[in-house]
Amino acid sequence: MRRVILALLALLVLPACDDRSYRKIGAAIDVLTKKTNALPGPAIERLRDFGRRSVPQIETAMHTASARGKVNLITALAAIGEPESAAILQHFAVYDEAPEVREACEKLLETWAAAADRRTEPAKLALARIAEKQRLGQTE
Repeated sequence: MRRVILALLALLVLPACDDRSYRKIGAAIDVLTKKTNALPGPAIERLRDFGRRSVPQIETAMHTASARGKVNLITALAAIGEPESAAILQHFAVYDEAPEVREACEKLLETWAAAADRRTEPAKLALARIAEKQRLGQTE
């Protein structure tokens, strides 16, 4: 019985250890954040295909990317459409120093708030928090 359990556990763990998607996600993010000859459209599509798995790496990249790169990453978050991204958008809408980044975040949240799907409530909550921070003068 113990051998069967260990064999099943090995079958579950081994495929997870071989997942190299983080490298492909990173490569797509590099296209969006660094000057390259590659077009952003295909990179955004690749990130969309990875879906939710790419959101943490996008969030990390948002902290060091240029304003142009951040706007590209926001476009990728729009393509992915994960409701949990509303918190990321909220943060950058409040604290980013670049007006184009703050505006892109708010526009995407407004789009999601009007969508009437699973993104709606997180987007509405994020917009309410942004408005509160702005009212209190706690924004960039």
